[in-house]
Amino acid sequence: MINKFLTFSRRRRSSFETIKYLRSKGVKIGESCYIRSDTHIDLTRPSLLEIGNGVRFGPKFTVYTHDFASTVFLQKNKEFINSSGRVKIGNNVYFGINCTVLKGVTIGDNVIVGAGSIVVGDIPSNSVASGVPAKVVCSLDDYYAKRKEKSLQEAFDYARSIQERYGRKPVEADFFEEFPFFVNGNEIDKYPTIPIERQLGNALPEWKKNHKAMFDSFEDFLKAAGI
Repeated sequence: MINKFLTFSRRRRSSFETIKYLRSKGVKIGESCYIRSDTHIDLTRPSLLEIGNGVRFGPKFTVYTHDFASTVFLQKNKEFINSSGRVKIGNNVYFGINCTVLKGVTIGDNVIVGAGSIVVGDIPSNSVASGVPAKVVCSLDDYYAKRKEKSLQEAFDYARSIQERYGRKPVEADFFEEFPFFVNGNEIDKYPTIPIERQLGNALPEWKKNHKAMFDSFEDFLKAAGI
């Protein structure tokens, strides 16, 4: 078997270096992607792998464009049978930790794949999939609504945990993800300790124009959390 796999776990490399290497080998990959150093990518047939824009791979992601089950046929049937298939990953896709995508799979746009999933069949656009094998569990819109509902209580609980664990009052810089609850779109400059622009990325212009915080200030947010 020809050993042509990309694994960066032996030496940490930046996402930029990883993507540059993939492209040099013939993988089609879009812009604004993030690939970790422990990614494991089958490069036996780079022309079979296509990755869209804005794809983010969690730790220990693996993708195969072939398998080598032919070793069993060789022993039983004395015959070598090839096995490969295209893998196409659309735009704006997120993979949780320890996901595997097998050959012959197409994943649409705007998809979340849950941690530990093994993808053996196609996943349509605008959906959330999880499991072994991965199945669609809900639409992306349904998951968005669910996360909107739960996010406030999670932010409150995080704020309380800071006070409980460290014995101090939370500060603005602690809330690098929870800031939308107390920062208006036109107030970014008031919060230099929060990496708001980096977190929002290309959504920044629209967020600055339209976002209205639930609370009037950081102090109001803490009061609502019971601090």
